[in-house]
Amino acid sequence: MSAERISVEVAAATPERQLVVPLTVPAGTTLAQAVAQADIPARIPGFEVNEDRMGIFGKRRRPDTVLQEGDRAEVYRPLTADPKEVRRQLAELARAQNRKG
Repeated sequence: MSAERISVEVAAATPERQLVVPLTVPAGTTLAQAVAQADIPARIPGFEVNEDRMGIFGKRRRPDTVLQEGDRAEVYRPLTADPKEVRRQLAELARAQNRKG
């Protein structure tokens, strides 16, 4: 009797490229195990995998989360800009444009 297997996807992206790796893994495979099996750094040179930046369908999850059939495991990049600072800059720009017009 063979072990049950499930189909999942592992996704990662850079500003230039999006990668989705379909995998068939044993039931009970964790998020971290699937990400390791997808070998993202070999497919996207320079991409750093960090267990603190993983999730499933856009929701952050712990690396030991067990995947379910059809899950899309995702590896997130670090933020390159502080969201609070970006909002402040946009607000300043809007104020400056309102003064002109």
